[in-house]
Amino acid sequence: MADFDNKPGATQGTMDLTQHKKTFAGFMRATVWVIGLSLAALVFLALTNS
Repeated sequence: MADFDNKPGATQGTMDLTQHKKTFAGFMRATVWVIGLSLAALVFLALTNS
């Protein structure tokens, strides 16, 4: 059987989160853009009675 007790020790708070934070910021920026463009399209369609 596999030995699951042989894990490397992890120290909490030592992981570098800069890449994670950049990725999350990009995801949030893209989400805001998509929501904004969707709302703009809906307003345009409502104003032109399409």
